[in-house]
Amino acid sequence: MQLVCPAGNLPALEAAVDAGADAVYAGLRDQTNARAFPGLNFGDDELRAGISYAHAHGRKVYLALNTYPDSARLAHWCGAVDRAAALGCDAIIVAELAVLDYAARTHPALPRHLSVQASATSAPALRYLHERFGIARAVLPRVLSIQQVERLCERSPVPLETFAFGSLCIMVEGRCQLSSYVTGASPNRHGVCSPANFVRWEEHADGSRSVRLARVLIDRFAADEAAGYPTVCKGRFDVRGEVFHALEEPTSLNTLELLPRLAQAGVAALKIEGRQRGAAYVASVTRTWRDALDRYAAAPHDWQVRATWQAQLARHAEGHQTTLGPYHRPWH
Repeated sequence: MQLVCPAGNLPALEAAVDAGADAVYAGLRDQTNARAFPGLNFGDDELRAGISYAHAHGRKVYLALNTYPDSARLAHWCGAVDRAAALGCDAIIVAELAVLDYAARTHPALPRHLSVQASATSAPALRYLHERFGIARAVLPRVLSIQQVERLCERSPVPLETFAFGSLCIMVEGRCQLSSYVTGASPNRHGVCSPANFVRWEEHADGSRSVRLARVLIDRFAADEAAGYPTVCKGRFDVRGEVFHALEEPTSLNTLELLPRLAQAGVAALKIEGRQRGAAYVASVTRTWRDALDRYAAAPHDWQVRATWQAQLARHAEGHQTTLGPYHRPWH
């Protein structure tokens, strides 16, 4: 299985390559990617340098053009496809059908990967997208169970990529309405579920802190409690007099123990989430997964999860917790 790792900037790209990534995915410094905020992503010169570095080491670079343009600005996304082709990207990762259509007609030799943001979860959907737009791979949403992934691997006309580690999203990716309902800003095109200009922190006399998104109180943290990245879906709310994480706890997805099952199902690539994270995170997580994958390839029947791998990954977990997420459902 290919290991696909995040690159929010050039140092992170180089760290991923050095740590053993087979491919890295990056974004341009605009709203064509779903991590568009200051200090992140690539200009043309940086991306050209990153592609050169990756290719010199025999690795690939995929460009995420994975947001949904409004009709007035579709030409900007089409221009980004042109830039990807001109710079020598190995593939583009796309969600919007109009962008896929433009890429298929204008740059047919540039491989097109279907983004997780497209939320394609069935064999008929994948078959249509393959026949109509020639997608070469599809990234599956993080809401599927392992059984659903296995069935899709049997029926999909294209290789499949699944998320292996990083932030967990339980929503229909690319179409989440929670944050946009509260802020009026699209989390899809503004790079983050909770744009910084809408986040308000308050310190209280007892040392506790509360956080609001726009005017909505979404959490309050005790003085000695670690405060995570504030999103509506991971906030704590009063439900009939009880305050708890009503939608989702702050946890990170970690599918390491499912590696053999994903491999046996025929998953083509494992994806690490985290283009918003630094080079140290990228290097550590990439190195851990590279070791696990290499040891599985060398001796699949003797492979076991190592405690040192899990300890290393736990250091980077959101809320210092990890979960198999929807991959593991005891019910059917």
